[in-house]
Amino acid sequence: MILQALVKHYETLAEQEKVAKQGWCQAKVSYALDIDAEGNLLGVISVKQEVQRGKKTAWVPQMIEVPEMVSRSSGIAANFLCDNSKYILGIDKDGTGKRIMECFQAAKEKHCSLLDSAHSEAAIAVKNFFQKWDPTKAKENAEILEKWEDITAGGNLIFYVGMGYAQDEQEICDLWEKRLRSDSEVSRDVCLVTGDKTEISRIHTAIKGVQGAQPSGAALVSFNAPSFESYGKEQSYNAPVGKYAMFAYTTALNYLLSQRDYVFMLGDTTIVFWAEDGEEIYQRLFIDSMEPAEDNQEILKSIFSNLQAGRSIDIEGIQINPEQKFYILGLAPNAARLSVRFFYQNSFGKILSNLQVHYDEMKIVRPSWDGQEFLGVWRMLMETLNQKSKDKKPQSNMAASVFEAILSGKRYPESLYSNVMIRIRAEQGRITRGRAAIIRACLIRNHEKQWIKEGEFVGLNEQCKDVAYVLGREFAVLEAIQEDANPGINATIKDRYFNSACATPASVFPILQKLKNSHIRKLETGKKIYYEKMLTELQGKIEVGNGESSALPRRLSLEEQGMFILGYYHQVQKRYEKKEEK
Repeated sequence: MILQALVKHYETLAEQEKVAKQGWCQAKVSYALDIDAEGNLLGVISVKQEVQRGKKTAWVPQMIEVPEMVSRSSGIAANFLCDNSKYILGIDKDGTGKRIMECFQAAKEKHCSLLDSAHSEAAIAVKNFFQKWDPTKAKENAEILEKWEDITAGGNLIFYVGMGYAQDEQEICDLWEKRLRSDSEVSRDVCLVTGDKTEISRIHTAIKGVQGAQPSGAALVSFNAPSFESYGKEQSYNAPVGKYAMFAYTTALNYLLSQRDYVFMLGDTTIVFWAEDGEEIYQRLFIDSMEPAEDNQEILKSIFSNLQAGRSIDIEGIQINPEQKFYILGLAPNAARLSVRFFYQNSFGKILSNLQVHYDEMKIVRPSWDGQEFLGVWRMLMETLNQKSKDKKPQSNMAASVFEAILSGKRYPESLYSNVMIRIRAEQGRITRGRAAIIRACLIRNHEKQWIKEGEFVGLNEQCKDVAYVLGREFAVLEAIQEDANPGINATIKDRYFNSACATPASVFPILQKLKNSHIRKLETGKKIYYEKMLTELQGKIEVGNGESSALPRRLSLEEQGMFILGYYHQVQKRYEKKEEK
């Protein structure tokens, strides 16, 4: 399913002329070697481009279409007309050596063999270059010596002859195409992707751009040991994919990963996404919806309201089709290979609908300084972390599961709720807007407390008689009494009693009531009456236990602890809201 979707996307991109045709590829090229017809090196031309990165500019290699490059993990294998300094010049940063000379010889043999029958100026120039060039005398060339560090840094080099690049010369192109048609492998089988009986690819092109994987690229389909093989088949013959399908899916995936504006990270998972018709507006809208910034909150609100009302969605004059098929792929590094964390496909409208449901469940009253109504996935996951730790990355499996749950509308992973509760306990009751929102969402979706959604619970619900919720409110009032009685106090009852009050209220609230009596004496009469009336009202919401003098529960379940935290958070926000109004 994944490879089929990528092959189809390649065909769409090829129609739009965004990717190379079969047998060719887009490669990052740093320099071009300017040579004459005799093969003499005239100069070294930089083909790097200046790009804006934040507030700074940087010079980066240019993407140029070149003959398809080989997959190299070990051993010596030369590319045609585009390769690094070891193969093209026979040098690295330290000069030359036995292995580097072997790389140069491999490149020399490949070029002389392919261009043997060619008569064009560019072909003859390249042949003459390889026959003349002596890697041991490279430092005698002033142009090479001047740019030695940059040339040997690992970037690709190509040839410039006359007024153009060698790979663009028509005769060379024809020879390369002929070579591709003449190459044949023994193995012919039914391709698992296209269903055609065709040549099967023995080795698949490496995928580049997945964070944490090998810089030279990692394989999505790969077999490198007998324990992974069966029926006497070796390497990728175990998963027969035709040469065309292999080229198509690797080209499409490498193109998607090169679009850095439409790639984002969740833990160690690199996420790419695309629309079936190849329109980038869907990618832009998706990433803006998943990670909204303060400047696009109103746009998102308009999109969600139009979607809910069944009205058309128009972005920058482009009509968004809710039925457009949309794909999301999560990849994680695994040594020299890639593992698929998840693959999700659905109509774009359904994905937006599921996202809107998620944001509705995450909706909660927030401080006045927090102008972001929609809490993005990354900011949401950051609430599960210790902000003082050096490694601020959420658990990989949890992050991927949360992301998939948001897209599909399924239950959130239980680890999301438990991790938030652990962080609140570890930080002595530090409840942020994000943590309270996660608790609310998990209670609605995972614990099926739909009455929370129906009764809103975005802000303080004064009619709620849920014992845990009322106790959370009461704790916030007791803390407010202490703070008003002791202005500027460094530590409150929250720092010492919050965790135990949340888990075992019956053993803690009697102590808090005694402390309250000593604190409330310090307040003026008006405040005393206000707080006593509020506490009496809250106590009245807790039903009296059977045969017990106190209705306080001895223990609260994890689910009830979430309600306690919601009650506390809502009451605190109501208190701050009143201060702002005053």
